[in-house]
Amino acid sequence: MPLFHPTPCARPAAARAASRFSGAVVAASGAGGARPPKAPPRRPRGKPRFSRQSAIKKSFQQEQVVFSTPVPADPTVAIIGGGASGLSCASALAARGVRAVVFDTGMHGLGGRMATRMVDDGRRLVFDHAAQFFTASDQRFQKLVDEWVEKGLAREWRGSIGELEAGGHFTAIPSSTPRYIGVRGMRPLADAMLPEVYQNDLIKVVRPSWISKLEPFNGLWRLFENEKPQGQYDAVVIAHNGKCANRLLSTSGLPQLTRQMKRLELSSVWALLAAFDDPLPIPQDNSYGTFEGAFVRDIDSLSWMANNTQKLFPLETNRPECWTFFSTASYGKKNKVPQENIPNATAEKVKRDMLGGVEVALGLSTGSLQRPFYTRVQLWGAALPMNTPGVPCIFDPQGRAGICGDWLTGSSIEAAVLSGMSLGGHVADYFASGGERPEEFAIGLDDSLNRVEGHDIGQFPGLDPQKPQVAEPQLAPSI
Repeated sequence: MPLFHPTPCARPAAARAASRFSGAVVAASGAGGARPPKAPPRRPRGKPRFSRQSAIKKSFQQEQVVFSTPVPADPTVAIIGGGASGLSCASALAARGVRAVVFDTGMHGLGGRMATRMVDDGRRLVFDHAAQFFTASDQRFQKLVDEWVEKGLAREWRGSIGELEAGGHFTAIPSSTPRYIGVRGMRPLADAMLPEVYQNDLIKVVRPSWISKLEPFNGLWRLFENEKPQGQYDAVVIAHNGKCANRLLSTSGLPQLTRQMKRLELSSVWALLAAFDDPLPIPQDNSYGTFEGAFVRDIDSLSWMANNTQKLFPLETNRPECWTFFSTASYGKKNKVPQENIPNATAEKVKRDMLGGVEVALGLSTGSLQRPFYTRVQLWGAALPMNTPGVPCIFDPQGRAGICGDWLTGSSIEAAVLSGMSLGGHVADYFASGGERPEEFAIGLDDSLNRVEGHDIGQFPGLDPQKPQVAEPQLAPSI
């Protein structure tokens, strides 16, 4: 995700917690209990300085931190990443009475890949430029979706979607599995994931903020943003991935989490947002009419195209058409650049290639596609997982640190939410146990990663774009 300039934030209540442990001293070997407070002995020069209340042992190319301090009665957890998994983790912790502080880089809002871009050039352009829609197959996630629907934040997307082959050959994907979208785009759903009853009490949000370092000290995790302290916490959760997460973990004293994160392979996908004055010449389907979304087949520069205007504003007329186009992962790999600083030449090439792919997909002659009056390209450098361990979350009880994210079980909003829920409940259980049996709470540290099957834009439980489903017959209600 792009780097943003940091802004000052309030010092969390957990930052004052360090004084609770300042009197206890634990032997570096981990043996022995607390001793009466006294000044630590002066260490000989040249010997490494260890945290007084952490035992350090050599493991996996970096030293594993082992917290030996008692588990506090009122713990606070730092969550790095404000996407669907991080927000659901904070909500799950709050439901158990555990405080959480969410750090997110978002300049315009929370949500990560639940992203909606709004452009006001006098005509209000709206694009979902990451997650396009979602399905629900788990009762826990379905309950959350039902709440969104009841509040008017989400609705079922009944528009036609399917597969589009070169030349404008479209095949609808009928399905009995409901497809959902945000009524005003995806981003408002992210804000709704933090229950109002918990905010300002059990959940704090700090953004835009880019946590650059984790440091164990005196039984707590200290967080820094460009050397600026951002508080001290009893546990830490990594709710994002990619090179920045790897850099953050590489010197943190969490080698087991680092190893699992480095095993993760991520695809890169280009997104092109384009607005057109006139409707695109979309091929008609006799049964479903014009499509609103399509998985594009066998075109290197294009894997998905969706009409945001028709999807979000189906009853409004005379609006410009706002389309979201995604490249394939192979195209993203071949044209990958630093996403924080995309060269103009690359941006122009990508736009040209992707619009050319649209022409091929729709069966138009070269150069005949109308010129969009607005365009924007964005590279999702850590777009989707290509392999996964198949576990809902990862937790290292020795270092009191965990990982959550959609990549652990798939690549969907549902997977992200369930991962955050699982880790939040698991961390709350760990604190409730008093930390007396840490070995019982280790999860996902040694699981191998297996290849992920699915489309370039993600997985949708209950809807497989590679294998069109046959719609189940609709039963008439009995009288």
